[in-house]
Amino acid sequence: MARKRELAAIRAAKARKRRRRRRRLRAVILMFETIILLSLMAVAFVMAKYDKFQRVDIDKDNIEVNEGIELTGYTTVALFGGDSREGQLEEGTHADTIIIVAIDNETKEIRMASIYRDTLLRQMDDTYKKANNAYFVGGPGEAISMLNKNLDLDIEDYATVDFKAMADVVDLMGGIEIEVTDAEADMLNDYVGETAKAAKKKANKLDGAGTYLMDGPQAVTYARLRKLEGGDYKRTERQRTVIMKLFEKVKTTDIATLNEIIDTVFPQVSTSFTLKKIIGMSSALMKYKLAESEGFPFEKTDGVTYPEAGDVVVAQGLAENVRELHEFLYPHKATEQVSDTVQMISDEIMNLTGVVRPAELDEDAGEGGDGQEDGLQEEDGYEDADVMEDDGYEDDSYTEDEYTEDE
Repeated sequence: MARKRELAAIRAAKARKRRRRRRRLRAVILMFETIILLSLMAVAFVMAKYDKFQRVDIDKDNIEVNEGIELTGYTTVALFGGDSREGQLEEGTHADTIIIVAIDNETKEIRMASIYRDTLLRQMDDTYKKANNAYFVGGPGEAISMLNKNLDLDIEDYATVDFKAMADVVDLMGGIEIEVTDAEADMLNDYVGETAKAAKKKANKLDGAGTYLMDGPQAVTYARLRKLEGGDYKRTERQRTVIMKLFEKVKTTDIATLNEIIDTVFPQVSTSFTLKKIIGMSSALMKYKLAESEGFPFEKTDGVTYPEAGDVVVAQGLAENVRELHEFLYPHKATEQVSDTVQMISDEIMNLTGVVRPAELDEDAGEGGDGQEDGLQEEDGYEDADVMEDDGYEDDSYTEDEYTEDE
């Protein structure tokens, strides 16, 4: 009798173990089913919103990349800010913001470098003009090829937004917090009305220096301020500040707000990203982190007048600046020599402009200094803020005649 009770207890224990195993297995299966369902929902969501982009198929066979350039392990993207009030984002648009974004595919670290729009660079027709000329005459495809050619990059994709889209994003996210000086506040107040009118929004002014939760027109106007100490160099810093603030906020934004942003802003974005790439990048959104940002060229001479281009920024040794750019954007890659193409362009710019790289820059770098002698930092006491033509905020770009008079 005791033996029977013992066997019954053993069978009951085994039955309980089997039930626990089945429950655990069902829980694991349910978890995987939930993950798969959520993933499918996320993909379906992205697919549903994808058609809202102004999608542009760039012929990758026509995008130029210098021989020997392989930036494996990184994704390099060009961001353009168009100065269009009618939503026109292709050729004929002044790309007054040019930012190179390098994403480390393993660490998800993002680095940004603004290309000063007035930088003298070789165009795809082999003439030398300002950096933003390429987008105006040939749209994003020509601009990407120009950047690849002059900077030894391997950009294949881009995104372009105009300032109305940026204003909409800021407003939908509840504003972004930015600190301003008295001079910035005064100039912002002078021009925020124009931005608000173009974006069909209300203009709100600031009370002076301080930290503000800026609305869309305020943030966009702040990013476009140019006629202050530091000129275009300081403006590109403001642009990167706005982008970083937006990036920080989007990672904590609820899904309903993100959905509204997509519905409102995506129609104002032109991009070459495929659906597959967007899904891949959006799935890792929470892993991305912003690192440093810089302006290019690092060492430069401004106020140089060049035929058919006006006042330009000239790199003090394009080749040396390109090497520094790669060290900054791709810190985990071994620093290599520039391509023969970049060295040729560097030599031609020196011969055409007479701007020679000071020997002490490389001597300082060799002794452990940063070699950045002409960076126009705030502490430089830079007085001539209008290093470019004093064209005013209302037309903060170039006229079509300036681009086409030599064609």
